[in-house]
Amino acid sequence: MRVLIFGSTGSIGRELVDQAREQGHTVTAFARDATKLDLKHNNLQVAQGDVMDLASVERAVEGQEAVLCSLGAGRKGTVRSEGTRNIVSAMENTGVRRFICQSTLGVGDSQANLNLFWKYIMFGLLLRPAYLDHVSQEDHVRQSRLDWTIVRPAAFTDGERTGRYRHGFPGTDKTTELKISRADVADFMLKQLTDDTYLHKTPGLSY
Repeated sequence: MRVLIFGSTGSIGRELVDQAREQGHTVTAFARDATKLDLKHNNLQVAQGDVMDLASVERAVEGQEAVLCSLGAGRKGTVRSEGTRNIVSAMENTGVRRFICQSTLGVGDSQANLNLFWKYIMFGLLLRPAYLDHVSQEDHVRQSRLDWTIVRPAAFTDGERTGRYRHGFPGTDKTTELKISRADVADFMLKQLTDDTYLHKTPGLSY
């Protein structure tokens, strides 16, 4: 497929780019700084631009078959939500429908999956702006006319891609490890390109 990846220079985005190329997709990586990407592969193109600029986002989206989003801004807010709003607008304007967006476990009805540390210390205090940014991001996606899937991974680790993880567990589940490798997050997101099981749904993802 022709796929466009936002957040391509981040830790999840790099995995998405590498795994998508391995799977034979024609990948366009959207990035402000193209020097951060490995440009040696024939099936990789770079769309240089700013996700906060709707015009550059729309130019990149035009002609794609699917869009994956793994925008990040550390502990800061606004980039995920505002960037995602531009992506949604660009997709609706150009008629591209399949959208797979990475959020975080703990948003919405998955909040009950978290333990006290993640619920009150991390998302309640230390990562509050980032958490609220994901909440707003999900709102933009849910209100769209797109064929969306919102993926909610637990805390990231640097482990290898295993393909063995839990997904789609209920919001009341307290038995997950609350961690998942970045490689497995990308693995699951890419599987959604050819699987409609979680169309218009928000599957959690964890070991």
